[in-house]
Amino acid sequence: MSPRLELHRVDVAYGNETVVREISLQLGQGRIGCLLGPSGCGKTTLLRAIAGFEPVAQGVIRIDGVAVSSRESLSPPERREIGVVFQDYALFPHLSVRQNIAFGLHGLSRLDERSRVGEALELVNLRGVEDRYPHQLSGGQQQRVALARAIATRPRLLLVDEPFSNLDAELREHLAHELRRILKESGMTAVLVTHDQQEAFVMGDEIGVMAAGRLQQWADAETLYQSPANRFVANFIGHGTILAAVAKGNGLETVLGRLPWPEEAVGYREGQGLEILVRPNQIRLEPEAVGNARVIRKAFRGLDILYTLRLEDGLEVLSVTPTDSRFGVGDRLRASLDVHRPVVLPEAVV
Repeated sequence: MSPRLELHRVDVAYGNETVVREISLQLGQGRIGCLLGPSGCGKTTLLRAIAGFEPVAQGVIRIDGVAVSSRESLSPPERREIGVVFQDYALFPHLSVRQNIAFGLHGLSRLDERSRVGEALELVNLRGVEDRYPHQLSGGQQQRVALARAIATRPRLLLVDEPFSNLDAELREHLAHELRRILKESGMTAVLVTHDQQEAFVMGDEIGVMAAGRLQQWADAETLYQSPANRFVANFIGHGTILAAVAKGNGLETVLGRLPWPEEAVGYREGQGLEILVRPNQIRLEPEAVGNARVIRKAFRGLDILYTLRLEDGLEVLSVTPTDSRFGVGDRLRASLDVHRPVVLPEAVV
């Protein structure tokens, strides 16, 4: 069975400048994919290419196994059966909620149209506001209307660009959970663009981390966090410290102690320099007057405390401890590693 969406070595260019390079990924039916990365990394350009708003310079985009974009041909957006939710929602201010949702429905009887609009309203929990106008709605409600309008057409694929960028932080988290619920209940296949890691983790079945126009890794949230493909992903996803290590004997030597040899590591030679990823929960702290680390920052986070420590060589590392720890800024501590499966980082694909 073909994936709902497939990209194979896709390039997108503006004039002579290639802004998206060799993107390959697959997304199955009913799955939610998120394109995550900093501003300017190419994620919105890639979304526009999937929608058919931008041609591809190389490669091919397929929907249900049928090529819709290639260097030789470009299927127009209206023939792709794709729904798009824009960053500014693009609601018609002179139309009611009901009329906005019904705008994209064509060829239906009046009864079927009302039924389709009612289903969409029910799905996004907006029953009772059908006759209001966009200016009478909150930002979260406007976002739901835009989503309902896209879902009402029953597209094969839904594309959503920065769905919560105009909303406050508390509402963003709530709506991220709501959006995932809505998409899963509707069985919709969707691709969402976001620069917010938490949003991507909440919503995405698969997450694509992008940098400099390239897809660095396409995986689920746990894999991105536990086994990042390279240095960029390790730095971008979650808190962490990248330590220098040297292969020696049957282990790795670091400034914070010796580690076991990674099971998946193949082809490293004695004395070779490597980089490993260490998460804050993998650095143990103990009081010691002549310890190897000094606390330079302390952030209380409710369930835990995040400490920033400076080692004797000047390197800063992060450690997280329960809230009952009593270390203060300026304290000397002994920092050591509690890592059972070290993650060795290859070079970033940039």
